[in-house]
Amino acid sequence: MRDGDLIAGFVKGLSVIETFDQERNKLSIADVARLTGLERASARRCLLTLVHGGYAEFDGKFFRLTPRVLKLGYAYLSSTPLPRIIQPFLEQLSESIHESSSASILDRGEIVYIARSAQRRVMLIGLNVGSRLPAYCASMGRVLLAALPDEEARRRLEATKREKHTPKTLTGLSELMKELAKVRQQGYALIDEELEIGLRSIAVPILDGRGNVMAAANVGVQAQRVSSQTLIEEVLPRLFAMQSELRKLLG
Repeated sequence: MRDGDLIAGFVKGLSVIETFDQERNKLSIADVARLTGLERASARRCLLTLVHGGYAEFDGKFFRLTPRVLKLGYAYLSSTPLPRIIQPFLEQLSESIHESSSASILDRGEIVYIARSAQRRVMLIGLNVGSRLPAYCASMGRVLLAALPDEEARRRLEATKREKHTPKTLTGLSELMKELAKVRQQGYALIDEELEIGLRSIAVPILDGRGNVMAAANVGVQAQRVSSQTLIEEVLPRLFAMQSELRKLLG
């Protein structure tokens, strides 16, 4: 793709939207300029354009995104059959084991939830379709990163701010690359309180008929109730069974 084919202002506007998240739900022009690297004047124009389009609101000091932004995510979800195909399988799985299950895709260094069946709340933060988590310390993220060529996985990890969310969180590049190799070999990822204390999860890739990784699916549990061994012995076979059924449908 040539630079001349790109609309620079549109790219800047998207980067401004991506700046907002759960911790930064309201931002000033100076905040957006600092976080995006844009000139203050460019950040101001982008923000005012979002306000004009109904995608943001301004209280005189801070800007906030409006629910209209959800239409952008809905456009993706409504244009791909993957979430609709996966959802009933997650619901069946969750009902059978009485635990929450989810599916996600990889977006740079994060996972984005595309389907979810919640039986009980296992994280302090609420998870819904569209929620994002860092890939390096999430079970689905490890599965999706492991599906990439080593050089690409390393590049994404290098570009990610790898924070230590708990004392157990792996953040070193070399140790994460070793973990990805292990995940690739065994076909699943197990996260034991790396993302949040008290949270344990296990994930497998969702494959199409040619063996390409389309997404990842996981089951999350409270660590005090369910051991890692139980996840491997009782939950993992059910995830693999779901993986097999979905592979037949995905062609």
